[in-house]
Amino acid sequence: MDLLYVHWHMNPELLRIGSFAIRWYGLLFVSGFILGYWMFTKFFDREHLDKDILDPLLYTLLIGTLVGARLGHCIFYQPDYYFGSWKGFLEIFMVWKGGLASHGGTIVLFFAMIWFAHKYGKKNHIDFVWILDHLVIPVAFAATFIRLGNLCNSEIYGHTTSLPWGFIFELRGETEPKHPTQLYEALTYLFLGFFLLWLYWKRLDKTYRGTFIGIFFIVCFGMRFLIEFVKEPQVAFEEGMALNMGQILSIPFVLLGIGFLVYAYTRKIPARAIVPDKMTPPRPSVSHAKPVSRKD
Repeated sequence: MDLLYVHWHMNPELLRIGSFAIRWYGLLFVSGFILGYWMFTKFFDREHLDKDILDPLLYTLLIGTLVGARLGHCIFYQPDYYFGSWKGFLEIFMVWKGGLASHGGTIVLFFAMIWFAHKYGKKNHIDFVWILDHLVIPVAFAATFIRLGNLCNSEIYGHTTSLPWGFIFELRGETEPKHPTQLYEALTYLFLGFFLLWLYWKRLDKTYRGTFIGIFFIVCFGMRFLIEFVKEPQVAFEEGMALNMGQILSIPFVLLGIGFLVYAYTRKIPARAIVPDKMTPPRPSVSHAKPVSRKD
């Protein structure tokens, strides 16, 4: 029966030159932003929006994601270490040492998009909810990449399992098969991303603003809540807890997703950006005055 298990011992590093290394996780993380940028160019083309705001949007997303995910890990999972000494505090800024939390990234991105909508939204005919609706489509695929990166690192896996697709994470010294919870989440986000993409391309004109972000929050964090039941504790204080930190942090996002769906179907604002037609030429004025005859 052991032959059915996956003996996982993938090298987390794609390439190493001296002390410099390119890791699979970092490559997959950056790939999510590249894909997101490309998808937004397609969204802007379809909805006739000005692409000049794409670069500041990308920078806002990149900074917000890194800052939020890092602070989320430090605050939610290891506050005693990172805020208990100067050594730990300085390591907050050492992102390359690992430790990112998706809930923290989501929270900071939420506020970053409020700022972005305030600065660029009105003059570009979009608002905060429009940005979130479009953002969650590439985010679903980026989350897939990140969980595959976790798999490459042999981290964030589950409890021991007797199921034939269990992974034995040999790089972590494991000798028994574990739930590959990275794959469970990656497949969830992948299917969610394709569904939202289908909804955008096929049903955009029949969809209300707030629907995409509502569905994303409910499915993404609802499944995260369920998968956490078979995931090993991330930190020591989670031992013996009825719900772990990932589950506790997921509940507000599920409720927020329900709130967005209520917003969508009560306000009924079109999901598509409403851009005035600047190409329509002004109608020529017509004069009905009679010519004045002149007598010499």
